[in-house]
Amino acid sequence: MRRIKKGDEVVVTTGKDKGRRGTVRSVLADGRLIVESINVVKKHTKANPNAGVAGGIIDKEMPINGSNVMLYNPATEKGDRVGFKFLEDGRKVRYFKSNDEVIDA
Repeated sequence: MRRIKKGDEVVVTTGKDKGRRGTVRSVLADGRLIVESINVVKKHTKANPNAGVAGGIIDKEMPINGSNVMLYNPATEKGDRVGFKFLEDGRKVRYFKSNDEVIDA
């Protein structure tokens, strides 16, 4: 089980987008995340008429390391650390360390 999953809302803690919030679009195998409207770069693409791709400059979301984001806690309205615990029924769930609120209820 991962601390941050697809669909989670995260806050960036370091880098050029520090303090910005976004939703996780995908989690890569090496622990990096692609977050909506975070770490956007200009990418120069070459036209490919056979595939119907137009050339030009496009905005592309690049991966950001998972250690540079924190899960957004709506109760405190800040980024928060995440822990794991087992419930009485045996399920393993994530919870916020600051207020012990369960995320995956």
